[in-house]
Amino acid sequence: MRSLKIGIVCPYGWDTPGGVQIHIKELTQWLIAKGHEVSVLAPVTDEGGHIEPWVVSAGRPISIPYNGAIAKVIFGPLASSRVKQWIANGDFDLLHLHEPAIPSLSLLAGWAGDGPMVATFHAAANPQKVANAIGAMLDPLIERITAKIAVSEIARETLKDRFNTEAVVIPNGIDTSKFEGIGVRSEWALPNTLGFIGRFDEPRKGLAVLLAAIPQIAHKVSNLRILVAGPGNASDFEKLIPSELRDRITFLGRISEIEKAQFFKSISLYIAPNTGSESFGIILAEAMAAKTPIVASNLPAFVKLLDEGESGAIFASEDSDDLADTILNLLENQKKREKIAVAGYEKAKSFDWNSVGDQILSVYEMALAGNTKVSLASENRFWNRLRSND
Repeated sequence: MRSLKIGIVCPYGWDTPGGVQIHIKELTQWLIAKGHEVSVLAPVTDEGGHIEPWVVSAGRPISIPYNGAIAKVIFGPLASSRVKQWIANGDFDLLHLHEPAIPSLSLLAGWAGDGPMVATFHAAANPQKVANAIGAMLDPLIERITAKIAVSEIARETLKDRFNTEAVVIPNGIDTSKFEGIGVRSEWALPNTLGFIGRFDEPRKGLAVLLAAIPQIAHKVSNLRILVAGPGNASDFEKLIPSELRDRITFLGRISEIEKAQFFKSISLYIAPNTGSESFGIILAEAMAAKTPIVASNLPAFVKLLDEGESGAIFASEDSDDLADTILNLLENQKKREKIAVAGYEKAKSFDWNSVGDQILSVYEMALAGNTKVSLASENRFWNRLRSND
């Protein structure tokens, strides 16, 4: 394929940790390494901070509830003007929009774009409030997107149910090489250590479920330790932990990519107690690439990713007793831990960017054969309908 000028739109705050942001960052790095020119438009909270040279700030985002979490997005006429300016200056061969079905930069770029467009849909749900606010305006936009990608079968079904349209399934990519040659971190690499990564103050990430299981596990495992990494207020969770067990839990805060690799290499089990709204599980794919055995809730996306339990142990979602039993079973069975870790490692190879990136490039090639435009009248109808829902 010839070298392309690609405009990628990130809907969520660039400097806020999240799977979509990581996906876009690593895809961009892979595309640039392949000789393509890429610009990413994204909301940026700290515009004076360090951002990659290929990121263009569209302004500071605001926080809105979305899909069981708080999403930082930017929307409205001013954001639309910035999108149009970025598109005009970029002279892109193709636009790649992520999550265009929510009020965000991606939705605005979908209306402002003039040429082939690819959209990636990550979410496994379409919250009713969002659907009610802009649902009637999304259908014509979805129709004019040249090619659609869903990151999982769950995300594809969500798209099909909501818009009666199809998408090719291409999973989130991971850089498997960043886990090679990385060793353990001595203060983390102690026996019977459980690990959790995520914005733990979001209920759907399920940290409360893990904390509820700790007393039962600690009763049988005297040297149990839990490492919790990611943003959030640790003091909010102290009341959930019996005082005699609080010294077993260490809140690490945000960790770097190198530290994340060390984290996976150091722990005995990675725990994913998420309670809903997951369409893929990129953190699980990374744990698999690091050969870390996994225990995950039985969300459909996780069950699919872990091959029905072959590549990671599964427990009943929100059932802390079942989680405790599953963890104890694995801590007592090293061979079983090794078996699922090896199976997970083999599965993770299919998510490497050299495979996923090539699939996305194939979709780009298909999209370049088409060309759609939006009229000024259509855009005006969009804004008029949005105001009528205020």
